[in-house]
Amino acid sequence: MPSKDVRLAVLIDADNISAAYIKPMMLEIARYGNPTIKRIYGDWTKPQLGPWKQVLQDHAITPVQQFGYTTGKNATDSSMIIDAMDILYTEQVDGFCLISSDSDFTRLATRLREAGKIVYGIGEKKTPNPFVVACDRFIFLEVLAPKEKKAKSAKSQGRGASDAKNGADGKISSDGRDLSSDTKDSVVAEGRDSGDGKETGSIERTVLEIDDATCDLIASSVSDLADEDGWAFLGDVGNLVNKKSPSFDARNYGFSKMSKLMQSLDFLECELRVNEKNPQVKLIYVRNKEDN
Repeated sequence: MPSKDVRLAVLIDADNISAAYIKPMMLEIARYGNPTIKRIYGDWTKPQLGPWKQVLQDHAITPVQQFGYTTGKNATDSSMIIDAMDILYTEQVDGFCLISSDSDFTRLATRLREAGKIVYGIGEKKTPNPFVVACDRFIFLEVLAPKEKKAKSAKSQGRGASDAKNGADGKISSDGRDLSSDTKDSVVAEGRDSGDGKETGSIERTVLEIDDATCDLIASSVSDLADEDGWAFLGDVGNLVNKKSPSFDARNYGFSKMSKLMQSLDFLECELRVNEKNPQVKLIYVRNKEDN
């Protein structure tokens, strides 16, 4: 996880993102650094952006007006790209957070990374893959529904109980320091904007199935980092998986942490170790069972 001292420029495409996501989205960005520049782009004369106007002041986001010069053409993208390049050369930032589901920002993400800046992308699952893989890491908005709006289904509760029975004591953080069981949650955020200033009811957190491609990605990453006995530190595995697949996120599969996802996989075995430098901190290592 990057340091909280990392300075981020947050640029939001209001035409492609719902205002209902604003709170969990800003909380997620804070995990990766300090959002020192926060701007949102759109034609604020349009009623469709009404919900955004109500939340901008609460999060100190500066609105940038961009008129649509031609019907059917989106001038917001160009304004956002120009500002990003101005910030790249004139502002002291360590990275960018591009919030949009539009593939038009693919080349921008690539150019910012070429300049040595870390790029986080945030958008809906409909985001085209070229933009997703152009970022260092891409977070899907559907997994950021507020946790206080939590409703566990009977199925997820049963899965959580099974995980708790099979898991080790303690907890494991995403960097491999704790260990615990997990439950899969169905989370709903109230009041999604439909784009015409009206709300369509709710945003539901969707859960993906762990397919063969995902299992192969994790297994190969463990093998790439394994020592002579086949063990690899969980934190290193998580970093490598994200480099191979920027959109990978344990939350996409219903797990709050990478460690809990690892625990649920039958082809992996986990081992809890005490940190020699700090005995109170426990580290988790993983190994492919077939390497035994």
